Amino acid sequence: MKWINFILIISIAIVVFACHNKGSKITQTPSLSLAEEEDADAQFEMGMKYSKGDGVSLDYEKAVECFQKAANQNHIKAQYNLGVCYETGKGVPQNYGKAVEWYHKAAEQGFAKAQLNLAICYFDGNGVPQNYGKAVELFQKAANAGDADAQCNLGICYYNGDGVPQNYKKALEWHLKAAKQGLVQSQYYVGQMYYHGHGADQNGEEAAKWLEKAAKQGLADAQFAFGCYYLDFVSPKNYEKAVEWFQKAANQGNADAEYKIGLCYKSGEGVSKNLAKAVEWLQKAAEQEHANAQFELYLCYFDGEGVPQDREKAEFWRQKAKNNGCKYIDVETVELPM
Repeated sequence: MKWINFILIISIAIVVFACHNKGSKITQTPSLSLAEEEDADAQFEMGMKYSKGDGVSLDYEKAVECFQKAANQNHIKAQYNLGVCYETGKGVPQNYGKAVEWYHKAAEQGFAKAQLNLAICYFDGNGVPQNYGKAVELFQKAANAGDADAQCNLGICYYNGDGVPQNYKKALEWHLKAAKQGLVQSQYYVGQMYYHGHGADQNGEEAAKWLEKAAKQGLADAQFAFGCYYLDFVSPKNYEKAVEWFQKAANQGNADAEYKIGLCYKSGEGVSKNLAKAVEWLQKAAEQEHANAQFELYLCYFDGEGVPQDREKAEFWRQKAKNNGCKYIDVETVELPM
């Protein structure tokens, strides 16, 4: 199974706006009493009502107005929500600089989600100059407070060496913390690290344990990896179980799984041999620029397996495979016979 690089999994940790329930009843237009006008908690709660359409008409602009009043009184959650509003452009024109300003205010008061979102702004260079070191510093603060998303992202930074020296052991340590909180992406990453022996000795049992958890939550990459487990760690290979998990991932459009299912149908391993089905799945993967699937599709058209023989289409897919760096053959030396 190929190794998949870790990438930052989130651009915004939590969006405060919930979808308005069209079936809910609009009761009345709320109003704040004079006393409540000066109460930050009441202003924040009113902002939440407007942002969710909770008993009132959904109105992001009024939500922002309420959050602003509360945020000006140093209300941490209102400051954070105002940052989200500016980052997403809900109720105000999108403005990363303003988002950073409000995240910073909440982050300075120790609000973990604000630290997380501010870290991502530094990581991506949104509203501030890109600074991986500063991003890691903020991820660390939120991670120490127990935020699973921050723990995952800190693990990613240690794995890739972004803002810190590359350290697989620390990457695994932080992903395990997030995985134990149920964060599916970290469960997948922990499984991958045990699978490949990154940060710990290679351990098929631990790999399977964590990949299965993530796969059962519906993560396509984990479903594909768990299918590979049955071929790489189980003896004799269990193609039936592998295909079962490949199919789940392929149904979500995972190109690697589509390719593997195509190979299984072509060889008759784990499923009844069916060349037409093989071509169907190889085509899906090939259209996603999967180089090895493109090469297999070339062979199918060249030999007339599962499709009518078509040398023109064969050459088309051979060239696609070549351009995408197919690893199975030196496509530069392949000459189609006349």
